[in-house]
Formats: sequence, structure tokens, C-alpha cells
Amino acid sequence: MTTSIQTPTLGVDIGRVLIGPVLDGQADTSFLGGTFERAMETPPSPGAFDAMASLVEAFVGRVYLVSKCGSSVQDKTWHWLRHQGFWEATGMKPKNVRFCLRRPEKAGICAELGITHFVDDRVDIIASLDGVVATRILFGEQGTCVQVPRGAHVALNWAEVIPMLLPLRAAV
Repeated sequence: MTTSIQTPTLGVDIGRVLIGPVLDGQADTSFLGGTFERAMETPPSPGAFDAMASLVEAFVGRVYLVSKCGSSVQDKTWHWLRHQGFWEATGMKPKNVRFCLRRPEKAGICAELGITHFVDDRVDIIASLDGVVATRILFGEQGTCVQVPRGAHVALNWAEVIPMLLPLRAAV
């Protein structure tokens, strides 16, 4: 019997994870609901770029952004990543971005890419990745009624995500 060891590969959602997180119970909606110019000025989640740079190094470049959004938000997202200097700050490659139009498609993308770790702010996504992604992290502030899916971890911010993922440095 042979065992297959999956190479650690990270997937990260964009909205409310990298861009405009919920802080003190308030979501920053300027990216989605504001003008293009206002969207470009939407700040990244605190610590996101530094965390992503560390994770790109730890996962030896096997880091993907996986986001559900329509074509106009996809376009805005590409511009935001460029405008904010994301690629230069993190060392991530633009070719490692995947968009889908429906949330259930994220599981298929994760399976196709061999993603072993995923960070998302939506409990339904984290739940849908059970059996597909080994390490699932529910990111950011959640409502008091949210039930964390079995086997998932919770991180309020990027400072809490890092210790959950950086021990992989030794395993990679």
C-alpha cells in the first residue's frame, strides 16, 4: 500500500480576508459598493500583506487566491491588487489567482489545485471544504450565532492565522 503525501498548498479568499475585513462588527463596503477610485483606497486587512509574504515563503510559492465574484468585481480586484502593490509586497504571482462565479465552485478549485490549507471568512465555504481541504481557517469576526464547522479553526485576524500555518516551514 502506498500513501500519498500532499504538498502543502494554501488557498486564501480575498473579500473580507485580504480586503475590507469586518472590524468591531462593521464591514467596510467601499470596495464593493463605492466608486472605482474609492475601491482602490480600501485598505487591506491589518497585517495581511506581511502575513502573505511569510506564507508565500513558507509554502514555497504554492499560495493561491480563490475568490467568488462577478466580472466587474474581478476587474476591480485585479486593479486593487496592483494599486496596493500586493505582488511586490508578498512575492505572490498573479497567475495564482482563481475566480469563480458561485461559492460551491471553490471546493472544485481547491481539489484541482491540491489545496491543503484554506482561509475564508464565510462559514458556508469552510463547511463545504470538509473532506477536500485538511486545514480550514474561518477568518475574521463572526456573528455570535455562527457555529464553527467540525475540524475547522478560527482566527480573528492575520496575527492569529500565522501561528496556525507557519509551523509548516519545517514540513515543506
